[in-house]
Amino acid sequence: MKEKNSKKFVLPVCLTVITLIYTVLARTVNVEAIGPQGTSVGFAAINGAVHNAIGVHMLWYKITQALGLFAIFVFALFALQGFIQLIKRKSLFKVDRSIISLGIIFAVLFALYVIFEILIINYRPVIMPGETEVEASFPSSHTMLAYTVFGCVIIYFKKFLSGKSYSKIIMIVSLILIFLMLFGRLFSGVHWLTDIVGGVLYSAVLLAFFNVMTE
Repeated sequence: MKEKNSKKFVLPVCLTVITLIYTVLARTVNVEAIGPQGTSVGFAAINGAVHNAIGVHMLWYKITQALGLFAIFVFALFALQGFIQLIKRKSLFKVDRSIISLGIIFAVLFALYVIFEILIINYRPVIMPGETEVEASFPSSHTMLAYTVFGCVIIYFKKFLSGKSYSKIIMIVSLILIFLMLFGRLFSGVHWLTDIVGGVLYSAVLLAFFNVMTE
């Protein structure tokens, strides 16, 4: 039994190691000052080439901002469900484990956001409208938010509500929203390519742990 339980964590742990290695590489490999105000970025050759090819499209930025707000709204619905269970059952230990797991995952997600606002890996390739200084951009927080929230929705409905007639529709819509955020954030031009990849990797780690926590 112990061996079986330990095997559950192989994928999450491997993804964590890969993601941490990637983060170090993103800060140390092919670093050049190609950003605004002389800011440096790792993997400068590919980041610069992709950014120059795509350009900046603020419409996509606004669309992904709206998607981010929707992801927060979806999280709020799960939080409300957990709060209602807590009130009815009068004990945190009686709240569904899946809801508790979601709360933990989102707490870690917020912690990562705070950490990377302090530990700067990359700055944005552009100075945002209304700002005078460049902002942190690794990993893409909106990519990480959408991928984690809608990824958790897919796992949740697949595991606990797969028999419902609407579950497949919700999972398909969630998958579409993930890719819309991923590509929309890239084509907005407010992130380097490696920021988007970083957001995907950190989300994959969180989703892998959520999958294990709900088994």
